[in-house]
Amino acid sequence: MNKNLKEVALVFFKLGCFAFGGPAAHIAMMEDEVVNKRKWMSLDYFLDLIGTTNFIPGPNSTEMTMHCGYERAGKFGLFVAGIAFIIPATIITAILAYLYATYGALPEVAPFIFGIKPAVLAIIASAVLKLGRKAIKTRALTILGLLVLVASLLGVNEVLALLSAGVLGTLYLYIQDSIKGNLNGLIPLLLTSGLGFTASKITALNVFWVFLKVGAILYGSGYVLFAYLDAELVTRGWLTRAVLIDAIAVGQFTPGPVLSTSTFIGYQLSGFAGALAATIGIFLPSFLFVLLLNPYITKMRQSKILRYFLDAVNVAAVAVMLAVLLVMAKVTLVDWKAIVIVIGSALLVFRTKLSVIWVIILGSILGYVFIEYL
Repeated sequence: MNKNLKEVALVFFKLGCFAFGGPAAHIAMMEDEVVNKRKWMSLDYFLDLIGTTNFIPGPNSTEMTMHCGYERAGKFGLFVAGIAFIIPATIITAILAYLYATYGALPEVAPFIFGIKPAVLAIIASAVLKLGRKAIKTRALTILGLLVLVASLLGVNEVLALLSAGVLGTLYLYIQDSIKGNLNGLIPLLLTSGLGFTASKITALNVFWVFLKVGAILYGSGYVLFAYLDAELVTRGWLTRAVLIDAIAVGQFTPGPVLSTSTFIGYQLSGFAGALAATIGIFLPSFLFVLLLNPYITKMRQSKILRYFLDAVNVAAVAVMLAVLLVMAKVTLVDWKAIVIVIGSALLVFRTKLSVIWVIILGSILGYVFIEYL
């Protein structure tokens, strides 16, 4: 393994072990690692990767790891980064799936999660501030970002909000600069909705096809996954809603992509083979989408029309992250203990150069101490 590939593997394996808090937090931690610490790319380019990632199906943060790996170490880097990021959560989830199937319960981790959530808020806030400073280039983009923020808080689908912002921003900037052109360069979105089937026996192959379909059409954050799985598995009678709720809990307190929940569900459906089939099925489309898209990002940046589009989408993406932050803050900061943790975490994030991973660890320890002893 060459030096760059080894570096990619180590960076994203580490993130896979400590990246709690969902896509917004994961991207914030990635920005700290690949832009601030290692200088793999500029913040502008990182923003463009976020913008393009929002318009292909699959888990945004996992696809960001693949883009970053591609930029550092080529096509092999794409696969190494994605796999390294996924593996820790998959292994932890597989172990939990076995324990759940054997003993019918999950371990008690609530005190640690209580501390992690406020720490994650500080990390997301830091990323929103830095990315926002880069993304907000004009008054028009500021207004566009505010509109997307309001729309997101009102419950508008994030993909619809991002796409609308991209189109409106492009039209405005195009007219403003009086440049002749057209919008034919915009990348179309391809939704795959087939592959439906009914099977009397649940096999690993059945599980693979269900999760492959979900991975190919899943837009937005990984949490949308649960709505898909309810429709695909619960209504079909393959899984009870109680087990799905427990699976959601697993996704909440394991690090890395929330889509690792698929490993847990696959195990309940068809044992170890089902866990492997579900994991491969849910993540395979992302690898293929990023592999096809990444080589064109540089050309997209050189096109004036697509540059306008990316500028608008980048602002919208930051607005969506801010909306996520506000919603998370509302449900997380419910007592003095959480407020103390978020203030302490914010001081560490904004006033020191301490790695965000240590902020996560310290937050989890404080959460445990506060819940168990205060």
